[in-house]
Amino acid sequence: MTEFLLLGPVELRRADHLIVDPGPMRQRTVLTALLVDAGRWVTAETLIDRVWGEDVPARARASLYTYISRLRRILTEPGAPLSASARLPDGAVLARSGRSGYLLDVPPSWVDVHVFRNLVDQAGRARLTDGERADRLREAIGLWRGEPLSGLSGAWAERTRRTWEHQRVEAVLSWAEVELRRGCAASVVGTLDALVAEHPLVEPLTVMLMRALYVTGRRSESLSCYAALRERLAEELGTDPSTEAERVHQAILRGQPVKAAAPVQSAAHSAPSANRQAERVVPAQLPLNIRGFIGRQQELNALDAALDSALEDQAQVAAVSGTAGVGKTALATHWAHRVAARFPGGQLYVNLRGFGPAGTAVTADEALRGFLEALAVPAVRIPAELERRAALYRSLLAGRRVLVMLDNARDADQVRPLLPSSSGSFAVITSRDRLTGLVAAEDAHLHVLSLLSRTEAQRLLARRLGKERVSAEPQAVEEIISCCAGLPLALAIASARAASQPGFPLSAVAGELRVSQGSLDAFDGGDLSTDARAIFSWSYQALSARAARLFRLLGLHTGTEFSALATAALAGVDLRTAQLSLAELTRAHLLVEDAPGRYGLHDLLRAYATERLLAEEPAVERDRAVERLLMWYLHTADAASPYFTPGRQRFRVEPIAAGCRPLAFDTYEQALSWSECERRNLVAAVPQAVAVGRPDLAWRLSATLWGFFYLRSYLHDWLDTAQCALNAVRLTGDREGQARSLGDVACALTQMRRYEEAVEHLREAMALSRTLGDMHSLAQIMANLGYVYRHIGPLGRSVEYCRRSLAVYRVHGEGWGREGNVWANLGDSYERLGRFNEARACLKRALPLLRSEGDRWGEGFLFEVLGTVHRRLRQHEDAVASYRQAIKTYADTGNRWGQANTLSILGTAYLENGEAARARQTWQQAVDILVDLGHPDADDVRSRLRSLQ
Repeated sequence: MTEFLLLGPVELRRADHLIVDPGPMRQRTVLTALLVDAGRWVTAETLIDRVWGEDVPARARASLYTYISRLRRILTEPGAPLSASARLPDGAVLARSGRSGYLLDVPPSWVDVHVFRNLVDQAGRARLTDGERADRLREAIGLWRGEPLSGLSGAWAERTRRTWEHQRVEAVLSWAEVELRRGCAASVVGTLDALVAEHPLVEPLTVMLMRALYVTGRRSESLSCYAALRERLAEELGTDPSTEAERVHQAILRGQPVKAAAPVQSAAHSAPSANRQAERVVPAQLPLNIRGFIGRQQELNALDAALDSALEDQAQVAAVSGTAGVGKTALATHWAHRVAARFPGGQLYVNLRGFGPAGTAVTADEALRGFLEALAVPAVRIPAELERRAALYRSLLAGRRVLVMLDNARDADQVRPLLPSSSGSFAVITSRDRLTGLVAAEDAHLHVLSLLSRTEAQRLLARRLGKERVSAEPQAVEEIISCCAGLPLALAIASARAASQPGFPLSAVAGELRVSQGSLDAFDGGDLSTDARAIFSWSYQALSARAARLFRLLGLHTGTEFSALATAALAGVDLRTAQLSLAELTRAHLLVEDAPGRYGLHDLLRAYATERLLAEEPAVERDRAVERLLMWYLHTADAASPYFTPGRQRFRVEPIAAGCRPLAFDTYEQALSWSECERRNLVAAVPQAVAVGRPDLAWRLSATLWGFFYLRSYLHDWLDTAQCALNAVRLTGDREGQARSLGDVACALTQMRRYEEAVEHLREAMALSRTLGDMHSLAQIMANLGYVYRHIGPLGRSVEYCRRSLAVYRVHGEGWGREGNVWANLGDSYERLGRFNEARACLKRALPLLRSEGDRWGEGFLFEVLGTVHRRLRQHEDAVASYRQAIKTYADTGNRWGQANTLSILGTAYLENGEAARARQTWQQAVDILVDLGHPDADDVRSRLRSLQ
């Protein structure tokens, strides 16, 4: 008989079925914290973390002892659940034994949650019949009396409650699948309906309910379930139902039998479909493994043990803490590569820059965006709100074993939204902070990394300098280790100095270190016996003047990594000179070459570079360096932009400094490759321009990136940079910048389908353009309003704004070559209204204008619209010819989304003409492109392909 009840309110039940009150909430939490480990010792520290979390009172141990004593009396007094069956001497059920902590010595079969798990495990055995399996699962589900641990509060209770709820959902889904196989679907409908109400975003539950309702003859209710699911996912997560939900829905619509496509998955094991490609992508983002990694065997073993424990007991987090430069990242990276094979779902990595220069820390919002992109979620599907992003991220990781490395975290709050929730995944965090909040609330395993031992330090020097050289001067080696205090970063720099001068005795190196020691203020807390600044300065002073200057200036670069070309612009030197300095800095271990031609700075070294910058570079030189860098990014982005938006007017950009050469591109692929590689730096350059008082550069850079962001669907980057620029120019009163940034924000909002907000920005931009007398911008804004109203209606207003835009062009001139595009858009509006003659007239007028303006992108759109006009008029051959012309034109301009979209429409034309084979082939071509782009339209085209099977 189960005596301890946790799957509902926490209760004790006597043999006569009477309920025993276990006491106040904290006391019940102590009991629960022991029951989850029934029959095993639990340390006092673990109990304190589980009971109090971060708010540990001063007398927590005394309070814990009091609770334990009260529980002992409750459990052993006459009539209590255990009075007649206590297993320990003298009737004691609870025992305390020094370091071992506390033990509730009862068999797991007396605790309902352990009974539940045992029954579920039994049901999974292959030798059982479906009837026996259903019986065990039904019994397990019957143990639930409501919300588990009801009445308990705190982070540990909440996390435990969430885990158990996942297990309950798994059990219900397994039971329902068995009952459907047995023809007993009616018995599961009520349970599934109630559980869907509790977990409305768990797709497998709704899919199972749809199947159960359908086979019991309640088809309309089943279809209503799907409609409600689709609406919930769109509103809460910005996603569509999964492929499996769509498959079941289509089968129900056709009246076909519906069976499970694969073994049933739980809530924790099924993600809402942000993109089906995300189900196949296996990210591998770990930094390069550390060559010649030395020592730390005890710490590596501890991390291995934490991982083993996590996979068994659902703990999910390990934190590596220690001072700057002690090797936290090196240890975590080396360990992560050792265990990567245990995570078939992949590895995610982010440098959170928690202790970098002020304002450079990566927010949880930004980190989640990067993780979702790595999991192949299209930018258009990434929610704007942090909570929704975190929910989508957790859903995508559910059911996958993924290793998440969160490097250089500032504090617990920064990492909490990034922690996976399913038991198979594991997060390893590095931080200078001890992250005690995670230890208390998330049961994190904390590993405090100390300085290297003398033996480990000697091995490191021997690895870098050779055993013979190190063994030849043991006294000098001891002094070097002492001066570096066993700090791995300092030892690496010292050994780099010695390696660069193989003829120098190590005693000379030790002597240089000895005279350069200084204060302790380079370290948080002053917990080292030496000064890293002195060690850095010793290496810095050994640099050539050219390399030292570049090192200082790198403190101005706000990106996480940088290229040799960017550093050349920053320093105002030619590429060859920059490369020589970068090689010198890399040899001295003041830089790390993360990838060929891409460099990064340790945050401690970045801070030192900034110190030297402020001390040695005049303010005017600092300003000139930042301006050179920003101008280089702007001019190079401007050179790339015609490949993304051919025919678009390029606004005036002030000349770049002499000797600072931006890149030129010969192909679309070159422009795209550079833009992708520098994307993070380009995005970071916009707020940096604002910070240094150049909002004019901020809005121009943001505007230049328009086409790249659009074609690659980096909608959040687009919106963030445009909004940053808009906020800045509003403060300075730059009305030209405001008008342009308002339009850019509106375009990004339009692509996000936030049409009402886009209209507000466009109307404000329209008023500003009138005030400025900028008729070209006014015409463009009116055309954009026409585009928006073509999507939200009424279509008559779309026609109105397109015509008003054309009127401005007629009165004030052609502007920058957009008149042909507006005629094409007007033709699209008429086509949607069914006014085909007017549509063709507009398109006929647009074609010569587009060709004279060199707007091939607009030309592709024109042929796409013309093809649809022919299709709707049942002129099949003309429609196919127009669509194929559009596809070719899009391909010539690198507009792959345009290709895919037109291929999708062409497939529909083939199907309408009874050519199913051609439709299938054409849709497959569209899917291939959309999947490669990570575009959400791939799901829709796949659905059409399935309809042909």
